[in-house]
Amino acid sequence: MRLAIDCRYTRIGRHDGISRYTAGVVTALKALKDADDPALDGVQLAMIVSDERQLEMLPELPWAKVSGPTSVLEPLVALQVNRLRPDAVISPMQTMGTLGRRYRLALTVHDLIYYSNPEPPHDLPGFVRVLWRLYHKAWWPQRLLLNRADAVVTVSETTRSLIAQHELTTKPVVVARNAAELPTASVAALAADQAESRAAAKTLVYMGSFMPYKNVETLVRAASLLPGYTLHLLSRSTPADEERLRAIAPAARLEFHGGVTDEEYHALLQRSTALVTASLDEGFGIPLVESMGHGTPVVVSDIPVFREIGGEAALFAPAQDARAFADAVTALEDAELWRERSIASRAQAETFSWEASARAIAELVSGWSGRARRR
Repeated sequence: MRLAIDCRYTRIGRHDGISRYTAGVVTALKALKDADDPALDGVQLAMIVSDERQLEMLPELPWAKVSGPTSVLEPLVALQVNRLRPDAVISPMQTMGTLGRRYRLALTVHDLIYYSNPEPPHDLPGFVRVLWRLYHKAWWPQRLLLNRADAVVTVSETTRSLIAQHELTTKPVVVARNAAELPTASVAALAADQAESRAAAKTLVYMGSFMPYKNVETLVRAASLLPGYTLHLLSRSTPADEERLRAIAPAARLEFHGGVTDEEYHALLQRSTALVTASLDEGFGIPLVESMGHGTPVVVSDIPVFREIGGEAALFAPAQDARAFADAVTALEDAELWRERSIASRAQAETFSWEASARAIAELVSGWSGRARRR
């Protein structure tokens, strides 16, 4: 069985969400293979890239280059992939071209956010943004895309439930959850030991974009209700974003970082009171796992996927209720409560791993092993 992982969404220099997912899964698959894990017995791994610079962010595996995923050639990319003679391909997106394919294929759905929040990511080419909006005006295009595959992968039980609710595919749906690289257990243990100072730090962290569905406005309003607190907004922002958010609540203490390195991000998590996010919708929520892995509690909107990720460790508030967010943060000023949430957070973060996600995909592929390559 020759299994190829579509790594064309890997970012150059620094991961975003889908890029991190791709690298996490393919790295864990390689680790299983290197360990002669029975889950990948008889499977040969390879990667598909569209830019050789992507290899810097990926493990050492055989690879081949084809056109990019946003190229006008994408509908016919399977003809390029056929020349690599894979038996199966796993793509981290649902949009991989399939015309003429001669291999088994699993497509990935990360979320269904853009049906209710149709504004596309700002970094996409103009023609892709137009197609994006048209695509999300109805459910039938999604059904057509997903039913071209042999299986569908998704990153959370919440999204799998939504796929079933909207009857988006007749194919098997496998959950291979997102995860994060966790610091050592000693880092989280130190956080719990610092409960008194961390509870009094009055430092909040937000890691995420400023798109409408992220609902950063509620966090800003909550910050204005928390005297002495500083809300650190870590991702890249535009002057317009900053001006708009400062105007919402002039009393809020906001610090815009304009992007941070992983080291800066982790250092800030290790001295903060909590990570906060008020998203109206998400497919997952990697920052929650990252924060909890450091033993830093999270205060998040009460949406199904955050219940799935945060479990009993997180504190929840209605997405649009700034006062409820502020009250949840204030509750963490109790050092004993902060310590309890810190310990619970690390335990919850440890339930997510790339190895578990790789195994879910390996189990899917094992069901295809021994069958003739699709012609």
